[in-house]
Amino acid sequence: MNILIDVGHPAHVHIFRNLAGALEKDGNTVLFTCREKECTTDLLKAYGIDYISFGTPYRSTAGKILGLVLFNFRMLRVLLKFRPDITLGHSSMYAAQMSWLLGIPHISVEDTGNMEQVRLYKPFTKAILVPESFHLDLGPKQIRYAGNHELAYLHPARGFSPSRPIASPVYTLLRFVAWNASHDKGHHGISGHNKRKAIDAFSRFGDVFISSESKLPDDLEPYRLTTPPEKIHDVIASASLLYGESATMASEAAVLGVPAIFLDDTGRCYTREEEEKYGLVFNFTESEEDQEKSILKGVELLSTPGIREEWQRRRQKMLSDKIDVTAFLVWFVENWPESMNRPHPPARLSQKPHSPSSPFETTILPPSC
Repeated sequence: MNILIDVGHPAHVHIFRNLAGALEKDGNTVLFTCREKECTTDLLKAYGIDYISFGTPYRSTAGKILGLVLFNFRMLRVLLKFRPDITLGHSSMYAAQMSWLLGIPHISVEDTGNMEQVRLYKPFTKAILVPESFHLDLGPKQIRYAGNHELAYLHPARGFSPSRPIASPVYTLLRFVAWNASHDKGHHGISGHNKRKAIDAFSRFGDVFISSESKLPDDLEPYRLTTPPEKIHDVIASASLLYGESATMASEAAVLGVPAIFLDDTGRCYTREEEEKYGLVFNFTESEEDQEKSILKGVELLSTPGIREEWQRRRQKMLSDKIDVTAFLVWFVENWPESMNRPHPPARLSQKPHSPSSPFETTILPPSC
């Protein structure tokens, strides 16, 4: 099969890169399309992935309307030339809409539930794959599975073995976002005052590094992490604490057994589950009171003896409940459309000793929300 995967954010590269490798190993041809947001193309190059860039995404409302037309036209040209049998994307309106126009089945993965995006891709996609913890019901196209996106690349079955790119024995990684995505309207994030307060508090325990989507103030620039973007999970894996505004990085820390603090007024279904069910993440709002509480929680975590061992135990509990998400995605794509048209599509796949023709035992799980 020819398979096209559209990515609009660096995190999407991680979600799909192992899927692409597995599909190619099985004899399929995979092509990525992308927009140049942050380090997306740097990651694609680092992993040796073939891609076509549609350019830089627009930020203004008028620009996004223009981008919808322009990127759809560019997607249409690629689809006509590449002729995929199936397309995939994370909330990709471009791949969904143009695939529908040409009669090509499109599969979406979703975990945020930003309805501004959902409304633009849902009518045109054939399936929407969501974690069990997902908080919305998107109708008959929705299929739940026992995992989250970060387990597509950080599940032990994917062979991630972290190096230590930072020599410091104890350090905190701060993550600040740019707040210019469509789902970021009305958000303000952590104040400059509290960013500096957090740095001062956490610096008492070791070094502090900042990963930031945007330019930092001059006095914070020396804290900027300079590690190549493809090494970010190595940095997270060795950190003593992950603190910031990124749900993805908080969840990545949880999957790796690293204490994480996430601040966002909206929150995410999967970080709530990681807190309420596994105690791996601490969720706070962007209010001044919660920002101050989050800094105190960070100090508490950094002060707790043996916390690393405890978090690894919590991580193992989570992993015992979850699946290798890449294996699920491979199964779903390669068995299309039967994977969608089963009377009871599997919400969970667990690996067992198997023959290549029968790789999974399926267990149907009820929705968790």
